[in-house]
Amino acid sequence: MNTLTLFDRKWNPFKEMEDLQNRLNHYFGTPTPTRTADEESMAPARWAPLVDIVEDEKEYLIKAELPEIKKDDISVKVEKGVLSISGERKFEKEEKDKKYHRVERSYGHFTRTFSFPEDADADHVKAEFKDGVLLVHLPKAEKAKPKQIEVSVA
Repeated sequence: MNTLTLFDRKWNPFKEMEDLQNRLNHYFGTPTPTRTADEESMAPARWAPLVDIVEDEKEYLIKAELPEIKKDDISVKVEKGVLSISGERKFEKEEKDKKYHRVERSYGHFTRTFSFPEDADADHVKAEFKDGVLLVHLPKAEKAKPKQIEVSVA
């Protein structure tokens, strides 16, 4: 391995690249496990649930993956044109007879926010939680239908 010793510390250029990648992932909302120079860290990484947003002629549908989260640990709020989904995935406490060798899944509090499209009806948002997936239904507002106006000859 290419290493250079500076002030009694080994410098690893690949570690520098990994740290840069982790900072970029954090900035863009893609969590990655943290690692130390000599070994992998057992600390869970920050996380944000993955989301799909689908649109059809009637509504916008937000699907958020929330595995191993209880319904009571999820909050969906609508305020000033913004939809917020927040909650917490709790880390299992280490038990006496269990030893963790690797922790790659992320835990802790999360918040995801989404601005409403102009045609969304914020007063009729509905949410349901099933099989670890949160479904938030954001219906489209009724548009004023164009009227055909008859032109009469005078």
